[in-house]
Amino acid sequence: MTKREVVQRALRWEQPPYVPWHCAFTHEAAEKLRSRFKKADVDEIMGNHLLYLGCDDRFIPMENDCVRDVFGVVWDRHEEKDIGTVKGLALPEPTLSGYSWPDPLDSRFFRNIPKLIKERGDCYRVFAIGFSLFERAWSLRGMENFLMDFHENPDFARDLLNSIADFNVAQIREAVKYDIDAIHFGDDWGQQHGLIMGPKIWREFIRPVLKRMYGAAREAGKLVTIHSCGDVSGLFDDLIELGVNCFNPFQPEVMDVDRMTEKYRGRLSFDGGLSTQRTLPYGTPEDVGREVRHLLEIGRKGGYIFAPAHAVEGDVPLENMLAFIETIQSQPGVRQ
Repeated sequence: MTKREVVQRALRWEQPPYVPWHCAFTHEAAEKLRSRFKKADVDEIMGNHLLYLGCDDRFIPMENDCVRDVFGVVWDRHEEKDIGTVKGLALPEPTLSGYSWPDPLDSRFFRNIPKLIKERGDCYRVFAIGFSLFERAWSLRGMENFLMDFHENPDFARDLLNSIADFNVAQIREAVKYDIDAIHFGDDWGQQHGLIMGPKIWREFIRPVLKRMYGAAREAGKLVTIHSCGDVSGLFDDLIELGVNCFNPFQPEVMDVDRMTEKYRGRLSFDGGLSTQRTLPYGTPEDVGREVRHLLEIGRKGGYIFAPAHAVEGDVPLENMLAFIETIQSQPGVRQ
């Protein structure tokens, strides 16, 4: 059975031969693994089961550790090397007048797909759209500005969100021409407790636009997977109605992993669950192994893909990384 087939079985809530996994790492953490294994490709080290496709050329280097994304936003990566912090706004005022959207069908967004499928065709294929709605809006406008726009400039807020969705839907329609399995939408809505914008605003402004974007993927016969950090469990029933198949990152600090997997079994799959706030940086290798084995026990019933609750950070000891890698790769039935 290929990795793709193992993931497909898990996402159908069928019992897989073993629990599939996908583990991501920040630049600093990845360097620890490369040094340890003497290999450049972290996916090869991990044996990851998901193949994320899409643009890897969205940023133009600038001076002073800054980059400009294709939407015109300047990101400062002086301290935070993986994403950065917004330094220059593309929409300092609440208007789209004069703003030029990038071409959603630019070849850079799709050119790596055939090559990667050829190289790693045994993996489950996911076209990923990062910063897919709310995050794209606030990065263009500024977080405080956009949160105020919901109240002071609601028509502009809707126009901006729908324009972002237009871009994404065009990309989805192009991506599904390839032999892929799912569309992944990354968009953080949560804080450690509750939603950044609150449930009322989310349902009024965000939900209708998600329905259109997720619908484009479902109409093409593709599964919908999403990422949203924080405590968003109060939205799970909404997300199921909207057509979401799998939710990531499943943070154990903000939701009860055991209760959620049982409550939504057969309706919503989960991807994530290993604590990146507590266990990985501060636990022992034994603590890590214990938590991983518990998650694998949950996943043996199907409906689950193992992963850390976010990209593993550089403050995680190498011994703890090796502990979860060894545990998942040594599952009975795994072929190396």
